[in-house]
Amino acid sequence: MTINMPAHNGKNGHGTAQDVPLPPTGDSGMFDPISVESMANQFYTAVPNALSVAAPTGTQPAIDNIGTVPQPERNSSGMSGVALVGNSAPASALSEEALTAMAKQLRSQMVPANLEANLFQAFAQIKPAAPSQETAAALPTTSASSNALNVEALKEAAQQLYAQIPQISPSGIPGNSIATPPKPTSILPLSEPDLQRAFADAGAQASHSPVRETPQPSFYFLSPPAVENLGLESGAVFDVSAIRKDFPILHQKINGKPLIWLDNAATTQKPQSVIDALSLFYQRDNSNIHRGAHTLAARATDAYEGAREKVQRFIGAGSASEIIFARGTTEAINLVAQTWGRKYIQPGDEIVLSTLEHHANIVPWQMLAQETGAILKVIPVSDSGEIMLEEYAGLLGPRTRIVGITQVSNALGTIVPVREMTQIAHRHGAVVLVDGAQAVSHMPVNVQEIGCDFYTFSGHKLFAPTGIGVLYGKRQILEDMPPWQGGGSMIRHVTFERTIYSDPPAKFEAGTPNIADAVGLGAAIDYITRLGMSNIERYEHKLTEYAIERLAQIPGLRLIGTAPHKVSVVSFILDDIPVEQVGQRLAREGIAVRAGHHCAQPTMQRYNLTGTVRPSLAFYNTCHEIDTLVEVLRTIRFR
Repeated sequence: MTINMPAHNGKNGHGTAQDVPLPPTGDSGMFDPISVESMANQFYTAVPNALSVAAPTGTQPAIDNIGTVPQPERNSSGMSGVALVGNSAPASALSEEALTAMAKQLRSQMVPANLEANLFQAFAQIKPAAPSQETAAALPTTSASSNALNVEALKEAAQQLYAQIPQISPSGIPGNSIATPPKPTSILPLSEPDLQRAFADAGAQASHSPVRETPQPSFYFLSPPAVENLGLESGAVFDVSAIRKDFPILHQKINGKPLIWLDNAATTQKPQSVIDALSLFYQRDNSNIHRGAHTLAARATDAYEGAREKVQRFIGAGSASEIIFARGTTEAINLVAQTWGRKYIQPGDEIVLSTLEHHANIVPWQMLAQETGAILKVIPVSDSGEIMLEEYAGLLGPRTRIVGITQVSNALGTIVPVREMTQIAHRHGAVVLVDGAQAVSHMPVNVQEIGCDFYTFSGHKLFAPTGIGVLYGKRQILEDMPPWQGGGSMIRHVTFERTIYSDPPAKFEAGTPNIADAVGLGAAIDYITRLGMSNIERYEHKLTEYAIERLAQIPGLRLIGTAPHKVSVVSFILDDIPVEQVGQRLAREGIAVRAGHHCAQPTMQRYNLTGTVRPSLAFYNTCHEIDTLVEVLRTIRFR
């Protein structure tokens, strides 16, 4: 468990965060559960009901018109949260969710962004004083707490820091005539021995705190439960019920039935941490990036470029400069076709695609072929939906310039052997682009192991916002490619006679980029990285096997695409019932699936179909949801 503390540099007041490790809970710990509960009780009791807090100085402006603080649900049973006591405590226990919501709002409205760092720095500067006999007797005999805290120095530092907390004026209260409380003599409702133990431990750890990027200060006891708490080591239980709590959209009813989201190949739902990252960016850091000298510009730049570095690590790129942000997979492929393609594709050259491609990896190349006189060649697939590698190798020749292949079929779920296909293409001198839109959410990806020259994916398929995507390109290829769009940010120097372009990736990111959604993509990568892609892959594999087994038992249901290596995408048709009718019937029961050609009409034509019903699963889906799907499908045949 860690406390995220922002580290400040001396230039612009921004920087990365330091993780101060906390000792394990228990008698020797810094904050055991009883201490946290006691702190919460005292904190709640100390704050007046109207939340009118006066600073000891009048130099800070007031923050008016704040929202009302979430109130606890008065539920006499199921007290899983922290029970509050004292004169100002509510009559019933405060639920964990309500306490978390209160804490978030209090923190954002009461604590300036730099207060946490200043608090840590002030404590680090306090020199220990010789302990009194009474105090020494009360402390445990450990080397970390052998000296008593200099209480007078702490009080002085506390008063200086308290002056940074602006006055909070209540809003929405009739009359707005709440009395201002007296000045406190101490910020923290802790005893002297508690403080001595806490800061002795914090001081002992501060010298070797690791650095990690974070967009905001985060007090560990005010943060939502971390995904790490699920204990997802190899062989451990994948706690789907706990994970589902992170996705607020899943907890609703459609047509009076619980929502069952089985349309993840179209788009995935977003965890609360991603939603919060977007909200926090606009609340705290919103600014244009790269050229501003002010603090918000620096923080926004750090967040944006930090997201680029997270993408680099997530897909195993060699450098962050090989990561270009785009609106999604479609725009990324068009970028390659209109820059690299226009420069290198000549009349008679060959572009090789597979039958399994999404329209986004067909139409841009078709347009380029029509423009340049190039030739499209198509790799066939077997009845089970697998690439026919011998036929693929036979299509390649001296005129092959680029191979565009999906890593996972969005219509069938087939996993394509992109590493082997890339090696074969390179032997013929061809460049390889891999469409990874359907792969990155289901399996670990390493572009250097694949060996491809380009790799693309969309954020919204990866539990991130829409409107953000990624193009990876090998550095030497990106440097050789001409820019796609002209404008601000992608230039080094401009005159009316000549423009000198920036180096990649800036050369391909003209204008103001989608900063907030890039930050959201970074937050999504953080979330699934904490879960562990190997854990996700293992759980989804079992879920897919269960779904295929149950669906195969339905009379009249025919599975389309039965390759042994699949991700959690299942396609089927049901008797002669139009797929749209099946989708509509499922929707009335709160089950969301995709029914149609899935922007993969050549794939459908391979099986003489116009479309299929496609339930697609994610790690927050369950066997119970699959059972419900099967039950409804059984009823459709007899209507």
